[in-house]
Amino acid sequence: MMRSLGSAVAGLKVHQTRMDVIGNNISNVNTIGFKSSKVQFSDILYQTTQKASGANPTAGTAGINAKQIGLGSSVASISTNITGAGGAERTDAALDVMIDGENFFVVSDGTQNYFTKDGSFKIDAAGNLCTAYGCKVMGWQVSEETGEIRKDLVSPMEVMTPEKVYSDPEATTEVYIKGNIDQNTTQLTESEGYPLSIGFYDKIGNYYSAVLTVRLVESEDGSGAKNTYSLELTNILDENGKSLLVREVDDGEGGVTYELNDTVTLNFAGTDVDTSGFVVDPETGELTRAEDAEPTPQGTLQFDAATGAFVGVGGADSSDFTGEGDFSTVVLTIGAETEEEGNVFSPINIDFSSTTKYNNSGTTNLEAKRGNLRTGLGAGHRMGNMSGVAIDTNGCIYGNYTNGETKLLGQIATANFANAAGLEAVGQNMYTTTLNSGDFDGIGVDVTTNGGSISSGVLEMSNVDLASEFTTMITTQRGFQANSRIITVTDTLLEELINLKR
Repeated sequence: MMRSLGSAVAGLKVHQTRMDVIGNNISNVNTIGFKSSKVQFSDILYQTTQKASGANPTAGTAGINAKQIGLGSSVASISTNITGAGGAERTDAALDVMIDGENFFVVSDGTQNYFTKDGSFKIDAAGNLCTAYGCKVMGWQVSEETGEIRKDLVSPMEVMTPEKVYSDPEATTEVYIKGNIDQNTTQLTESEGYPLSIGFYDKIGNYYSAVLTVRLVESEDGSGAKNTYSLELTNILDENGKSLLVREVDDGEGGVTYELNDTVTLNFAGTDVDTSGFVVDPETGELTRAEDAEPTPQGTLQFDAATGAFVGVGGADSSDFTGEGDFSTVVLTIGAETEEEGNVFSPINIDFSSTTKYNNSGTTNLEAKRGNLRTGLGAGHRMGNMSGVAIDTNGCIYGNYTNGETKLLGQIATANFANAAGLEAVGQNMYTTTLNSGDFDGIGVDVTTNGGSISSGVLEMSNVDLASEFTTMITTQRGFQANSRIITVTDTLLEELINLKR
């Protein structure tokens, strides 16, 4: 009779344990990245009152099963539904991210690594990407040599450190000209010519415009073909409209006067620009060509007379662009070296291969674009301040800057385990490895390796199923109630036994 009391007490204990787990699940129904748990029972020790016996053909008796009395139940396991995905909640916050897959974010408290599904990240005062509980998010850094992600041992994601909140200026090295030259444009035959402005940056982020003049070159064979045009570099202006070829000079009376800046040298299409034909107004600083000075083109642009297609561009003496070599670009070189700064300008390759010569109702529309025609590289830019951070589906973190640039800052690493259910929960939405989960190698894996991805502006919520939890709660309550009744009935039986002495 005492065995029933022991079994009932064991039943009460396991049902209370299940209720504890249910309570924890429901308590965390809105916890970010929480994984629900469930309890499984098993029977325990049995007392065998009679062993089993086999059949006896000689005696003609049948076999007898063993007689065993169970001694209650115990908790076989408390398993976590760690691979079950929770619902996605949209937040639109750039640093809120969710893993689509079975991988985990890797975070560190400075002493060891932990693993979490909670992607509600923040940036602390030191510029580190971190969790709400102060752990740093771990990932891979950008190689200074290649500019690409270097996948080695994980380290903290330093997103807004002093060297990353700014985008360094970059000099323009590539420009391409697009558009059409119409041979009937009157400006092409006038002395002023057709102006073409080419914008570019120097090494410290100052913006300039190189002014080119395009003119029609009359055919020498008398055919009247209008397929050759001259290119002349006439000025370099800063972003305030001041000419680089003009400098201010102290007039000795507290004012300034202007003169030609002979410290600046210009070379376009392989030909030095002769600035001796320019004059400077000493009072206004205006740069003009001397009345008796003739235009001195440095380059030649040629098209096919029959089709209007681009043939080539080159120096002033270029007359045949059909030979071997690249005739699509010319180079602009500015020599303005100073003892303090050196030369802040880089040579600029100017690509004319996108220009054409078609009839366009007498309208020419040439336009200069910074950057390589095919890759967009070499456009240059001024210094920029970080204006925002974005995370793509690979976990790569990019900084957006006010100068229009985007810089790769690092990549969030993830961890994958052979038995994720074997991880040990340590609170604050974090897990740590155990002997049954598998180890973390310190490097991690790309989230896309196992077909996963990272979504930005979304958080993974708890995977607790309230309907299932309430159903389990009902059966747990009934199980606890039934076990308590066993104790009550057994107590009544004992009371009857005691009353036998009366």
